[in-house]
Amino acid sequence: MQVSVENTSALERRMTIGVPSERIEAEVNKRLQQTAQKAKIPGFRPGKVPMSVIRQRYEADARQEALGNVIQASFYEAVVEQKLNPAGAPSVEPKVFEKGKDLEYVATFEVFPEFEVTGLDTIAIERLSAEVADADLDKMLDVLRKQNTRFELTERAAQNEDQLNIDFVGKVDGEEFAGGSAKGTQLVLGSGRMIPGFEEGLVGAKAGEERVLNLTFPADYQNLDLAGKAAEFTVTVNTVSEPKLPELNEEFFAQFGIKETGLEGFRAEVRKNMERELRQAIKSKVKNQVMDGLLAANPIEVPKSLLSNEVDRLRVQAVQQFGGNIKPDQLPAELFEEQANRRVVLGLIVAEVVKQFDLKPDEDRVREMIQEMASAYQEPEQVVAWYYKNDAQLNEVRSVVLEEQVVDTVLQKAKVTDKAVSYEEAVKPVEAPQAD
Repeated sequence: MQVSVENTSALERRMTIGVPSERIEAEVNKRLQQTAQKAKIPGFRPGKVPMSVIRQRYEADARQEALGNVIQASFYEAVVEQKLNPAGAPSVEPKVFEKGKDLEYVATFEVFPEFEVTGLDTIAIERLSAEVADADLDKMLDVLRKQNTRFELTERAAQNEDQLNIDFVGKVDGEEFAGGSAKGTQLVLGSGRMIPGFEEGLVGAKAGEERVLNLTFPADYQNLDLAGKAAEFTVTVNTVSEPKLPELNEEFFAQFGIKETGLEGFRAEVRKNMERELRQAIKSKVKNQVMDGLLAANPIEVPKSLLSNEVDRLRVQAVQQFGGNIKPDQLPAELFEEQANRRVVLGLIVAEVVKQFDLKPDEDRVREMIQEMASAYQEPEQVVAWYYKNDAQLNEVRSVVLEEQVVDTVLQKAKVTDKAVSYEEAVKPVEAPQAD
């Protein structure tokens, strides 16, 4: 077999492969022999059909199959021989495909970039540290109570945070508009559900009262037909209900699956969950900084095939998340290219760090991670056992642990600054950079 390789770009390779005709004919004859053993042809007993008849009827198909098989096998042999690492399936262009002649074809494909991860000592990381203070715990308990607010009817005038049951009719230029009317709508004042001025205009109203609100739709309103237009809303207040926060009692604790431990037991459980959230938030922020640093220190070109495959995956995820009748390939590729490029580049860099530093998943850390995840469930032992019975799920955890070990490896060489902050600052999501 003859092989020559041409570098047509940084990652693209054009490989010309020649295969002796004898190898093709051997493959063809092997297939014809297999066919002869089972072919059913009128006038002949199975296995007794003359080869000339078999060849006449089946050689074209056998040759086509043989060529496909030889191309696949010879391409694999050639990339191993040339020590190439294809990043996707090749595009095959025949040069000589004639019976009795040596097979010659050109395979064009991309290879994975070859690089060494560098610049770890230039990466700057700010590692936060925080604790769950009693005040943070008290604030979280207030949040949980507000999330379980009940509303009770009242005869007093409406205030912010009250829930009103209302009917309303909206008009623009004296005409009702689509979606501008409703009956029996529940509205919490101050929630920001309605356009500016609507909720404010109902403060002080009582049950049975009718108010006319003259408002203007925001210039950036989602319905362009209404954006910036003046509107009149006639609103009838059916009922006014005031918020009642639940008491911190056994009934409330039971909603969260916590029984017979009282207030102190409930506080301890909430604190444990907050501490788990805190650890994850700090770990996530450090990881994001590490990944950003690796990207900045190691700019690499990625194979177009990998980028295209990742764009397709993101399209499918988007359709699954948002639903609708749209098909993944109807979504513009440009929407996903930046994210896909980041994921592909990071995947290559992380894989190279694993290779360079000979990292393997730490099984003790794998078990610790599974136990931590299981601790959020009622029967943690069953959850742990489930993971260890499901190879796919267990390998996912191993991948996460291996990625954490990559982060730890970078931290050992990076410029790390520790910073003590409050619980709220530590768990606050990082704001995305504003577009220019």
